[in-house]
Amino acid sequence: MNFLIQFYHLILLQPLLNGLVLLYVFLPGRDLGVAVIAITLIIRLLLHPTAIKGLRSQKKMAILQPKMKEIQEKFKADKAQQSKAMMDLYRQEKISPLSGCLPLLLQLPIIIALYQVFSQGLTPDFLAANLYSFTPNPGEMNQIFLGVFNLYNKTFVLAVALLAGLAQFWQAKTSGFFGNAPTPGSKNDFAGLMQKQMLYVFPIITLIFVYRLGGVIGIYWLFSTLFSVGEQYLVNRKIYGQKNQK
Repeated sequence: MNFLIQFYHLILLQPLLNGLVLLYVFLPGRDLGVAVIAITLIIRLLLHPTAIKGLRSQKKMAILQPKMKEIQEKFKADKAQQSKAMMDLYRQEKISPLSGCLPLLLQLPIIIALYQVFSQGLTPDFLAANLYSFTPNPGEMNQIFLGVFNLYNKTFVLAVALLAGLAQFWQAKTSGFFGNAPTPGSKNDFAGLMQKQMLYVFPIITLIFVYRLGGVIGIYWLFSTLFSVGEQYLVNRKIYGQKNQK
């Protein structure tokens, strides 16, 4: 367990802390909020290839919903044959049902590390103990975002949480995965209704999550989600462009 903690500290927490401090020191204005936006964009650019692959898989899964329902109905009495037909469909369409979860799984440890950095890593003692030799110690860091907003003010945190929730809703809508209306009277009513409910549940969870964790995490979540919306736009344009060419 100690090895895992040390590995997490050396590979994730310490690099994120030093990266954030370097951005804070060298970007104009010494604005912590701007540094968070910058490190968010860097992280998302690094994760971009994996995210695009996952979003493409999610979109294709959404498009294949009618075919998947046909297979479920056709082989509802034979689960083994149903699973085989599903796997054949995945291979034919060159998609992996698990790849859509990979970007989120990769971001979870990053969010945890960033929360630790923001909650305890910006104190002078922690900075002194964890900064690399080439990273200047900024001392007490400016908590005023854009010269106006206090990152730890409850009103600002609530505003960012609301924006993050709205961005999460926008992302879910553009994904097309949660917006399929169920056919009245069908056996898939429950699954369809659950998808419709999750379209609204995820943004509410995001709002609560961000509000509890604070404005700095909120800035990361908001801009990370907006980046995902941009990625989704690229995926949608490519997929529908390919469909129109056929």
